[in-house]
Amino acid sequence: METIMSAVAWLNNLVWGLPMLVLILGTGLYLTAGLRFMPVLKLGYGFKQLWLGRKSTEEGDITPFNALMTAMAATVGVGNIAGVAVAIAKGGPGALFWMWCTALVGMATKYAEAVCAVKYREVDELGNHVGGPMYYIKNGLGDKWLWLAMAFAIFGGLAGFGIGNAFQANQVAAAMHSTFDINPWVTGFAMAIFVGLVLIGGIQRLGKVAGKLVPTMAVVYVLGGVIILLINITEIPAALMLIIESAFTPVAAVGGFAGAAVAYAIQMGVARGIFSNEAGLGSAPIAHAAARSKDPVRQGTIAMLGTFLDTIVICSITGLVIIITGAWMGEEKGAALSAAAFNAGFAGGQYIVTFGITIFALTTLLGWSYYGEKCVEYIFGIKSIMVFRFLWVIAIPVGATYELRTHGIA
Repeated sequence: METIMSAVAWLNNLVWGLPMLVLILGTGLYLTAGLRFMPVLKLGYGFKQLWLGRKSTEEGDITPFNALMTAMAATVGVGNIAGVAVAIAKGGPGALFWMWCTALVGMATKYAEAVCAVKYREVDELGNHVGGPMYYIKNGLGDKWLWLAMAFAIFGGLAGFGIGNAFQANQVAAAMHSTFDINPWVTGFAMAIFVGLVLIGGIQRLGKVAGKLVPTMAVVYVLGGVIILLINITEIPAALMLIIESAFTPVAAVGGFAGAAVAYAIQMGVARGIFSNEAGLGSAPIAHAAARSKDPVRQGTIAMLGTFLDTIVICSITGLVIIITGAWMGEEKGAALSAAAFNAGFAGGQYIVTFGITIFALTTLLGWSYYGEKCVEYIFGIKSIMVFRFLWVIAIPVGATYELRTHGIA
């Protein structure tokens, strides 16, 4: 096991090392410049199109609004709570600044992904619209790149069980156990039943559920964070200055914080920013390909809102609360750090974090189930859909209990 963990750690450092971060940010900067900063300048236009498209009857399976909510169901997850906390706990307050930079250029990447998804999507044997990187690689680049399309589908299907299933289920189980002392097996089976009932209805039901759960929980979480920020409004200027200064100068050890160099702050901010908003990951366009839209550009402007709302709004709330309350200098890590920060803001604040993790992780389970399903369908055809859904549901209680059990909790 130690050998496997060492190999994973080596691979993780390689993937999130300087070359990859340069490629990811470089692509975002290239697209941002090529689009003449359109994603930032046309935010208002994007929100307008989102509103106008909420009842669209154009060709597609779900409304543009529900397509965005399905994509955000997958992106607005544990990364917005635990991921931000990890970035700040390891890289210091400056990591939040680099998360913002990642999001601003990531909006252009997300726009480009969605444009390609709608332009090169197909209709499968069941009459559903399918798309994403595997389809726009195949239809946009030609036969000589089919190997790359297949590679994405294979890795996308496998990644779903880790990123979108086991990890999310485990975080919910841990949060429910620590806050309410609920047995992880109970949490795991409850989540499996809920997800199974949604998956039976396909993308239409998934879109409707995501369209209600995601905005509701996002508003509750953001409102709780805003209240804390308003209570400590005089501390906000100092917190912003600390974030900017820490982004360009090393942060010395203080309290439980071990200190961090600028390079590490950049690495943590970029890595956690991408983990949170998934810009460039290739996942979100799979959801946007199902939108009732015949205009790729219009759907692209809607898609880029996901990165803005995910990182610039929700992650910023988490990060500012952690910094303003001083919780980042404590001993807590991950979701526990976010919970400690909210609890320091006002009594009972940790419950907002617990329910936020629960709902956000549940929606991520739903969003990534669709991503994984479409990847598997691309490889094996529509006959594989029900098999995938069965395996997805079975994996939830396993993921919810495995890590906990190895630490003697369950």
